[in-house]
Amino acid sequence: MSKKLIRFDWAIKRLLRNKANFVVLEGFLSELLFDNIKIEQILESESNQELEDNKFNRVDILTKNSKNELIIIEIQSSYEIDFFHRMAYGVSKAISENLKLGQKYMEIKKVISINIVYFDLGQGEDYIYKGLTDFRGLHQKDLLKLSDKQKNTFLKENVSDIFPEYYLLKVNQFNDIAKDTLDEWIYFLKNSEVKDSFKAKGLKEAGEVLDIMRLPEDDQYGYNRYLDSLHLKASEIFSMQSEAEFKVLENIAKNGIIKGYDNQIIIDLTGLAEAQIDALRNELKH
Repeated sequence: MSKKLIRFDWAIKRLLRNKANFVVLEGFLSELLFDNIKIEQILESESNQELEDNKFNRVDILTKNSKNELIIIEIQSSYEIDFFHRMAYGVSKAISENLKLGQKYMEIKKVISINIVYFDLGQGEDYIYKGLTDFRGLHQKDLLKLSDKQKNTFLKENVSDIFPEYYLLKVNQFNDIAKDTLDEWIYFLKNSEVKDSFKAKGLKEAGEVLDIMRLPEDDQYGYNRYLDSLHLKASEIFSMQSEAEFKVLENIAKNGIIKGYDNQIIIDLTGLAEAQIDALRNELKH
């Protein structure tokens, strides 16, 4: 058995900012980072605007954990070719805005950037990717390490512990077979469902907090509007893609007509109907 729940991308902007519901986010972060994450506070961001494509929508949520690390969670439903750049921008802003004037560089907070996308980004077969910053010698191929003095001063073990850490979750590539507790979270992110058999941290609480039937009437209306907007955006993207593809086929057909190809050859090349090709012939005559 499974229960249909509120989408995570809507919940993270509305319900999960409530301290009483931190346990859901803490569960997700603990499973992903293989650590016992405790959220200290939700930091201010410009993401809780009504229009999700608003240019001021910097990140969906910015939190600080008990280790004084900053954790960004960014969710993107529609395709963005430059989303990698957006990830870099979000981290850069988090670093610069959380270093106060006069503070030493060593006080820069570690940033963990978690990015959940519902489209195919880049080329790769996996559905969870992790990015770290390491320094390797061009000649000796050795890994640059912190000195003992740096380890004691910074309370870090590796150079990569100082730099931002990136996670990219391409949830649509998940095959819906949950082999471990992290996969159970990916299943929920993809399907907005939690199965009774799931044991992952935070999912039991998610099943209660994100129950659509428990939403106040105003929030139910707002959530349904949000779902409508997602359907509309998907239709707009599909229409734009279809129109662009048709324009390409039209151009191929016109070139075929100019070169003297008969209708059957053009039909084989483009898949256009004969009436469409005849219309293009008449258009070119005029």
